[in-house]
Amino acid sequence: MANGNPLLDDMAKVMTGFMDAAQSAGEEAKTAFRAQGEKFVSEMDLARRDEVEALKALAQSALERVELLEKRVAELEGNTPPEAKK
Repeated sequence: MANGNPLLDDMAKVMTGFMDAAQSAGEEAKTAFRAQGEKFVSEMDLARRDEVEALKALAQSALERVELLEKRVAELEGNTPPEAKK
């Protein structure tokens, strides 16, 4: 942005440097904030999404197995299977 005025050129350089520094500071703050958040969550001993999803799938599988076994027991005992609870 050279328009012949050295004062404006110097101001443009200073502003560009300031913007670069501000952007770097913002990225650094974001990284620090994320690290603090992860530390906070890990100290609370919370489950991660993948752990919750795995447990949910395991519970669903166990529920299906229980329903199948209830049906088999009812058939072996000669009873009608219990109503499905929803």
